[in-house]
Amino acid sequence: MGWVIGVVALVVVIASYVTWTAGRVDRLHLRAASAGRALDSQLVRRAAAAAVLAETELVGDPAGADLYAAARAALDAREDDREASENDLTRMLRKQALDPQGPDGAAVIAASRRVALARQMHTDLVRAALASRERPLVRLLRLNRKHTRPSYFDIDDPTLSVS
Repeated sequence: MGWVIGVVALVVVIASYVTWTAGRVDRLHLRAASAGRALDSQLVRRAAAAAVLAETELVGDPAGADLYAAARAALDAREDDREASENDLTRMLRKQALDPQGPDGAAVIAASRRVALARQMHTDLVRAALASRERPLVRLLRLNRKHTRPSYFDIDDPTLSVS
């Protein structure tokens, strides 16, 4: 009779661990997807702020037209072209002499800082989700089969230096 209780206890412990691991895999994938959406919204805010900057402060300046075109390209980019268009926008913003005292320059600088933070959070959560997918128990029991594989969003560091 004692061995039956021992086997039942062992099964309960193993089932609890598998359930906990499956929940962790689910939570990490959901958090990575949420961080991806947050990064996307911050990228849209930065592109909108850059477009406003180009329209209001750089009117008549050829660099303003280029910045506006890069901002519109980032706003209108498809999913597969998004990284390249965001990198182009970052390069265009680095060429600008942004005034942190002006409302439009301050908005672009703040948006770029938020993008950098959101990108770091997204990268960390994708790394954790990918690590959870590689655990032997997760692969053996295929606990990750209902989630698509998360991917990194590889862009240049969007923080801007203030001149």
